[in-house]
Amino acid sequence: MTKPPQPDGPPPHPHPRKPVLALPPGSCDSHCHIYGPFDRFPLPRDRSFTPNEAPETALRRLHGHLGIARAVIVQSQGHGFDHRPLLDALARSAGRYRGVALLKPSCSEEEIAAFDAAGICGVRFNFLSHLGGRPDIDAMRAIIAKVRPFGWHVAVHVAGDDITIWSDVIRTIAAPVVIDHMARPPLSAGPDGSAMRTLRALVDGGKVWVKLSGGDRLSAAGAPYRDAKPIAASLARHAPERMLWGTDWPHVNLQGSMPDDGDLVDFIGDIVPDEASRRRMLVDNPAAFFGFDTHRPSDA
Repeated sequence: MTKPPQPDGPPPHPHPRKPVLALPPGSCDSHCHIYGPFDRFPLPRDRSFTPNEAPETALRRLHGHLGIARAVIVQSQGHGFDHRPLLDALARSAGRYRGVALLKPSCSEEEIAAFDAAGICGVRFNFLSHLGGRPDIDAMRAIIAKVRPFGWHVAVHVAGDDITIWSDVIRTIAAPVVIDHMARPPLSAGPDGSAMRTLRALVDGGKVWVKLSGGDRLSAAGAPYRDAKPIAASLARHAPERMLWGTDWPHVNLQGSMPDDGDLVDFIGDIVPDEASRRRMLVDNPAAFFGFDTHRPSDA
C-alpha cells in the first residue's frame, strides 16, 4: 500500500465547540473546501500543496453541529483541476450545495455545461504565490468569456495590497464578482487603509460582493479575533446587501493551532450584531447570489 503524502499543515479542529450564536434557518457557509477521501480521490501530482483528508461527510457533520443548512464548496489547488470530489458532493447534496470550479483555458463548452448542470456556479482565480501565483490575465479573460453564457460568477482571491493593484482588472470583468476573505487586507492598515478603500469602491460599483470569511487568517491576536473585527464590521455596515460569510473549513495552509469553527460562527455576532442583517448575510444574499432557490440538480 502506498503511504499517503505528508500534509503541509495540521488537520482541522477535531472537536469544535457549539456556537453561542444560533444561526437563522437556511444559513449558508459560502466558502469551504473538501479533500478526499483519498482512497477514492487521490491527490494529483501537480497540486500546489498537500492537504489533510477532509471529505464531504466530515463537512456535513460540522455543518450539522454549527447549524448550517447550505454550503458553497470551492475547488482547491489541493485537488487541482480534478473536480471529482466536488462533483460527488454536489450529486449527494440534494440541492444543499453549490460549487466553484478551477478551469483551464482549454476547457470545453461541454465540460462547463456538465459542471453547470451538476451545480457549479462560479470559477475562481487565485493571485497568491502558494496557490500558483498570478493567473495569466488573457487566459483569465478567455475562461470568463466561456462561462459567461452560463451566468457564473467570478471569485477572486487576493491578499495584502493586491486588491488595489488588480482593481482595474476586476472592474472589467463582465460577470458578478465575489472577493474571497475580505481581500485579506493588511491588518495594520485597519478599515481605512488603501486596500479597504479600494474594496469598498469596487463594491459601490454594483457588481462586486465580499465574503466576510478569513477573520482568523487576518487576526494577529487569535480567537475571538477582535483585532479583525473593525475590518469585517466596516464592510458589513457599508453594504450589507453584498456581504456573504464562510468558514473556510478545513483551514488549509495554516500553521500552529487550528481555528475553532464555533469561534468563527460567534464572530458573526461581533461583526453583524442585529438579527435582520445576519439573516440577510447568511440566508438571503447567498440564496440570490449562488442561485440556491432556482437550481435543482437533475438527480435531486
